[in-house]
This record gives sequence, structure tokens and C-alpha cells, in this order.
Amino acid sequence: MAITDEPGWTLRVARPESDAPPDAEAGDADLVRACLDGQRAAFDALVRRHQRQVYQLCHRFVGSHEEASDLAQDAFVRAYRGLRGYRGNAAFSTWLYRIAVNVCLNRVAARAPRLVPLDRVERLDSGAERPDTALLREERAAAVRRAIAQLPKRQRATLILRIYHELPHDQIAAILGSSVGSAKGNLFHALANLKRLLQGPS
Repeated sequence: MAITDEPGWTLRVARPESDAPPDAEAGDADLVRACLDGQRAAFDALVRRHQRQVYQLCHRFVGSHEEASDLAQDAFVRAYRGLRGYRGNAAFSTWLYRIAVNVCLNRVAARAPRLVPLDRVERLDSGAERPDTALLREERAAAVRRAIAQLPKRQRATLILRIYHELPHDQIAAILGSSVGSAKGNLFHALANLKRLLQGPS
């Protein structure tokens, strides 16, 4: 297996030359079963299908391409090794996100992550940005990153999954192993804490 869409990814799983490529239309559950039956190319297909989303999730936590690539690779390695533990009670993507979130939380537990700011949007190039405008934007982005880094782990994860990835509360709850009510509560508290941190002492 090789991750090729993102530069520098080298995740590989050796497989026999006779291992036929899986059906491109196969669902995740079918690919998991095929992989467990010895068709290792099926996991290649799962990686290709989910690698961008997992990479983006990791990048939201750490803000660095190189580190996000390492974390995403680690998540896929853990998923491959633990595939027999996937019971199919939730979507494969939910199970995979849970692994990726845990990998990220473990990595950032000992330091402050360099998160991408919430207010970052892709903009059309409409000419050069004024230096003072760019400076203010970067200062605001740095303040948001610092504030998110101070949130409790579950609040941080909930905010990233909801705001950046626009996942529904029930899927966030499944990823974090909590109730839907807890997921909603975590988001509410995360936003309140973020606002408080950004406003500073009154």
C-alpha cells in the first residue's frame, strides 16, 4: 500500500503479486472484508478513499504538512493492524476518524498545536494584500491558534470535527465515544471558552 496524493507519504504494505485490485465501486465494508480475507490491495483502496480527509483532520490539529502526514500515516498503520477489531457497528470512516483523533490528541498532549485558524478561507487572488491588513490577519490567526490550543482535548476535537469537517453531532459522538448530548455540550463549551480566551481578561 502506498499513499501517493500527499508528498512524502511512504506508507506501504507488502502484498503478493497475484493480489487482484478490488472493485472500485466496492463499499468500505466490502473492502474491509476483502482485506481480512487476505486481499491486501483492498486496504490500498481504503487508504486512497479516505487519505485526504484523514490528512486534513490531522492538519487541523498540528498545522504542519510534514507532521500531519506522519500522523495520518500512523493512523492508517494503526487501522491496518487493528482491522480485525472493526466490528461494523459504525461506518468505517467513523472508526478511522476515531483512530486519527486519538493519534492527534496523543501527539499534541505535550505541546501546543499550530492549528489553522477558524476564520481562514480560500480567497480568490484579487491583487496584493496591504501589509497592515496582512499583519492584522496574521495576528488574529495566531491568537485563534493559541486559544484553540488551550481548550480541553475533547472540546478541541469536537470543535475541529464540527467547524472544520462539518460532521453531524451523532458522528462526532461516535468518534469520541460519547453521547450526542455530550458532543453538543462540548461544542457549546468550546465556543464559549474560545470567545472568552480571545476576549482576554475583562
